[in-house]
Amino acid sequence: MREAVGVAALGGVVYLVVLVAGVFSPQNSAIGYAPVQPVPYSHALHAGELGIDCRYCHVTVETGARANVPPTATCMNCHKTVRTTSEKLTLVRQSAETGVPIHWVRVHDLPDFVYFNHAGHVQSGVGCVSCHGRVDRMEVVEQVAPLTMGWCLDCHRNPDPNLRPRDQVTAMDWVPEGDAAALGAKLRAERNIAPSVDCATCHR
Repeated sequence: MREAVGVAALGGVVYLVVLVAGVFSPQNSAIGYAPVQPVPYSHALHAGELGIDCRYCHVTVETGARANVPPTATCMNCHKTVRTTSEKLTLVRQSAETGVPIHWVRVHDLPDFVYFNHAGHVQSGVGCVSCHGRVDRMEVVEQVAPLTMGWCLDCHRNPDPNLRPRDQVTAMDWVPEGDAAALGAKLRAERNIAPSVDCATCHR
């Protein structure tokens, strides 16, 4: 009997270790997730070297609950005249001709049971970098933050480090002048930012 209890206890400990390791592993938090896209697209070139603002392609980030993946027409605004014969853009040209959208693979994909309002965060002054990292340096976009409930709650409990002037939300290289903590506290007070930690806010 005593031996059976010992084996059961050991089994329970092993189970808990595996469970905790699984929950907190990078695989489950998706840090480093960088899926192969149907068309190779360098944010380092477009957002970095060329300095194209995030909002040129992702037009709904300030107004929509979800950030959009740009339609082919957005790509063709430039690529009607730029790199018109590039093999890398064959699928883009085909999509423009046929009207069949490109099926991009979403990188920052939250579970279906999570409600997240992208515009609400942008309007509050949370910089793109806070969640997406230095996209302007990425040849291939990858997830740099875990996007777990705990990670979100850390920011909801202390948003100040992630707040910036609204006109600097998309500036990847923005650095606050002076005391960053004081600026964050000032912006939070001015904007009456009080992020909820109530379950029903994100789980509806």
